[in-house]
Amino acid sequence: MVKEKNYFRFLGVDYGTKRIGLAISDENGIIAFPKQILANDSKTFENLEILIKKENIKEIVVGESVDFSGKLNALSGRIEVFILELKEKFNLPVHKQKEFLTSVEARHSKDTKKDFNQSQSHSKVKQIKSGRVDAGAAALILQRYLDKNNKNL
Repeated sequence: MVKEKNYFRFLGVDYGTKRIGLAISDENGIIAFPKQILANDSKTFENLEILIKKENIKEIVVGESVDFSGKLNALSGRIEVFILELKEKFNLPVHKQKEFLTSVEARHSKDTKKDFNQSQSHSKVKQIKSGRVDAGAAALILQRYLDKNNKNL
């Protein structure tokens, strides 16, 4: 007999044309944690489906990309298409959370500044750091959404 989970989590998404940073909430929907980075490729939705089922995700929060004046930018159109695909494929509520400089903020986080083995190539180190930034940015997006919603309770 399979034990049914009586909790659910939120999934935070920092959409990028090459990589998608992901974060998940705790079981109470209060704290966001960086989870992983996916390549934005033909397996993106297949990989998302695995994570959504494994972590019992019931709602998704996607960062809405804006420029310095707070207006939607060039990436916004791609994000809207991505959101439509998420809704269609997973039939879950998808929320938008304005993101502004979340990657910059994540880049300055101590979790993204871990030491690397000297034998690792420069490009590999850069790729690892960029991935941490993407997942960290997703956690910031999700945390802002959770804070806003929990304040209204």
